[in-house]
Amino acid sequence: MDRPVRVRFAPSPTGPLHIGGVRTALYNYLFAKKHGGDFILRVEDTDQTRFVPGAEQYIIEALEWVGLTFDEAPHKGGEYGPYRQSDRKDIYRQYAEQLLESGHAYYAFDTSEDLDDMRKRAEAAKMSWKYDTVTRQSMKNSLTLSQDEVQKRLDANEPYVVRIKLPRKEEVRFHDEIRGWVVVSTAQMDDKVLFKSDGMPTYHLANIVDDYLMKITHVIRGEEWLPSAPLHVLLYKYLGWKDVMPKFAHLSLLLKPEGSGKLSKRDGDKLGFPVFPLEWKDPKTGEISSGYRESGYFKEAVVNMLALLGWHPSDNRELFTLQELVEVFTIEKVNKSGAKFDFEKAKWFNHHYLMEKSNDELAETLLPTLAANNITMPKDRVAIVCGLMKEKVQFIPELYTMGKYFFTDPDSYDEKVVKKKWKENTTAILTQLKEALATMDSFTADDVDKTFHLVAEKNEVSPGSIMQTFRLSISGVGGGPPIFEIVAFLGKETVVRRMEHCFASLQATL
Repeated sequence: MDRPVRVRFAPSPTGPLHIGGVRTALYNYLFAKKHGGDFILRVEDTDQTRFVPGAEQYIIEALEWVGLTFDEAPHKGGEYGPYRQSDRKDIYRQYAEQLLESGHAYYAFDTSEDLDDMRKRAEAAKMSWKYDTVTRQSMKNSLTLSQDEVQKRLDANEPYVVRIKLPRKEEVRFHDEIRGWVVVSTAQMDDKVLFKSDGMPTYHLANIVDDYLMKITHVIRGEEWLPSAPLHVLLYKYLGWKDVMPKFAHLSLLLKPEGSGKLSKRDGDKLGFPVFPLEWKDPKTGEISSGYRESGYFKEAVVNMLALLGWHPSDNRELFTLQELVEVFTIEKVNKSGAKFDFEKAKWFNHHYLMEKSNDELAETLLPTLAANNITMPKDRVAIVCGLMKEKVQFIPELYTMGKYFFTDPDSYDEKVVKKKWKENTTAILTQLKEALATMDSFTADDVDKTFHLVAEKNEVSPGSIMQTFRLSISGVGGGPPIFEIVAFLGKETVVRRMEHCFASLQATL
C-alpha cells in the first residue's frame, strides 16, 4: 500500500443510526485495523435543516458501545480536524471558486419556482426532467446569461447555487473494490449542486474536499452512494486530485428478512426486533424506538451478526471476537448482493455469548432489572438463578421474565398444563409430597429427588405423571430448569407455602 490506510465513517446527524450504518462503520474499522491504518469519524452536517439534536452523541455512543474506537473524531480531535463539517464551512468556498475558474462549474440563479415549472412542463409532456447538459441551456445560469448580467446578480446578492458543468457525453470509469469496473455516461447524469449562496457546500463537494484534505485512502460506504460515485470521480479529476483519489467500495444493503427491500424500522416493529443499536427517543415526538443494547443483546453478538451480513470468511466459521475479525477480514470477501436480515440468527449469537458469561457477570447485569421490579436478593443468590436459567434464555431480561418464580410467588397457573395434567388424584398425591417435604431435615436437590420418587412409588404412579404438576405447584409454569434444583434453591418453607397456595387456588376451578 503506497499510502498509510485512512478510512472514515461519515454519518449525518439526522436521527438514530440504523443498524446498517453500524455495519458500514464496522467494515471500515476492520479494514483500517487489518492494514494498520486509522479509523476516522466525520460528522457530515452540511444540511442544517435536517439536523436532529442529540443525534451526533447517539452515533458516537452507539459505535463505542460495540467496541469501535476512533483514531480521530469531533470529540477526540486529530491532525486533520475539525471533524464536523459545519465547523469547516470556510474551507469549501475556495474549491467551488476553483471549479468556476477552470470552467468545470457555473452559477445558477433559478428559483425553486423556476425548477418546479420546468418539472411540471416535462410531466405534462410525459418526459423526465433533470438539470443537465441539454436543459441548462434554457435556464438562468452563467452559461446562458451575459458576464455583466451574472456579475450584476452576484453584486445584488441574488440567491444562487454553483452546479458542476458535466460534459455532454463522456464515459466515467472507476473500479469498485467489491463490484469491479463501473462505467457511467455523463448523458445519464445531471449537473448537481455543489455550493449554495448561504456559504454551505452540498454533500458532494464537502465530501470530496474533506476526503482529500484528510488523506482518505479508501471510501467504504453503502450502495445508496453508488450513483454519486461517478460525480465524485469527476470532481477528483476537475480539482486535480485524480492521482490521490481513494479507492471505492460500495456495500450491499441490509434487506428485510423476506429479502425484498431495505430493512426498515417498520420491519423491526412488525417482527419484534430493533433496527437501531441503542434506544432512541425522538426529540420532537417523544416516540421511543428500541435498541439492541436495551433489548438485552451483547455487543459481541451484534458485532458477530453484522460482520456476517454481507461478508463471509474463507471457512464456515461463525464466531469471532472483534480482534479475530480484524485478522481475517478482507474486502474481497464482501458480497455484492444484499444480505437478508435474520433476527433468529441474531438471537442465536446472543444466546452463545450469554452462555459464555460467568454466573457472577450475568448476576451483575441482571441486578438493575430486579431493582426496577422492586426485588432485593443477594448477588450470590442471583448468580445461582442465572446458572440455572441461562440455558433456557437468549437475553438477560429473560432471566427475570422467564424465571420470575425464583424471585416471587406465582400469581397464576398455566391453564393448559392444569387441563392436560391435573388428574383427580393429583391434589391428594401432591399433598402427601408436600407433607413429606415439610418433615425433611436436609433439603438438597438429591434429597428432594428421593422423597419425590418415594411418594410416587407409594401411590403407584410413575414419577413422570406428577413431575409437571409438581413443578406447576411451585413455579406456576410447566417448564424450566431441573425442578429439584429449583426446589432446593427456594427452600422448604417457600415450597410448602407455594404448594398450599396452589391447591387452594385450583380447588375452585378443578
